[in-house]
Amino acid sequence: MTLSLYQASVPVFSRMFGNLAAILDKAEAHAQARGIEPAVLLNARLAADMHPLTRQVQIASDLIKGCAARLAGVEPPSFADTESSFAELKARIAKTLDFIGSVDPKLIDAGGEREIVLKFPNSEFKFDGANYLLYFVQPNFYFHITTAYAILRHNGLDIGKMDYMGRS
Repeated sequence: MTLSLYQASVPVFSRMFGNLAAILDKAEAHAQARGIEPAVLLNARLAADMHPLTRQVQIASDLIKGCAARLAGVEPPSFADTESSFAELKARIAKTLDFIGSVDPKLIDAGGEREIVLKFPNSEFKFDGANYLLYFVQPNFYFHITTAYAILRHNGLDIGKMDYMGRS
């Protein structure tokens, strides 16, 4: 069996980001049930030098919408990083999932050899499409959604591995 770039990206990202949306539902209910101001959880961090929960979700969103777009050779949508509530984070997840779900799988599969150049203030990274997905996007995406999970778990949310993994 051959695994395509599309199969290794969009369905996996959709499942995991959808799982994160369900975790955010639980976080919102947790805050309400315990009288915790939502901003406390939204701004929580695992360490002082790490991004807060809100930014973890934003970065994960940027990674997967950028991946689908770059592999397909289309312009990724730009989302303002202004989310300040659980509802806004879930709306961003939904917009991200809508976008990646709208990208033609054939275009994504055709992007394996496409050169992907990422420019940062102090560096530039060049990949072919397959290596971009496997060695940049996937590890970064999992890092940020795992960190979001860990922030909420650390702050008392009753979630476990099956919340993170989802149910088939």
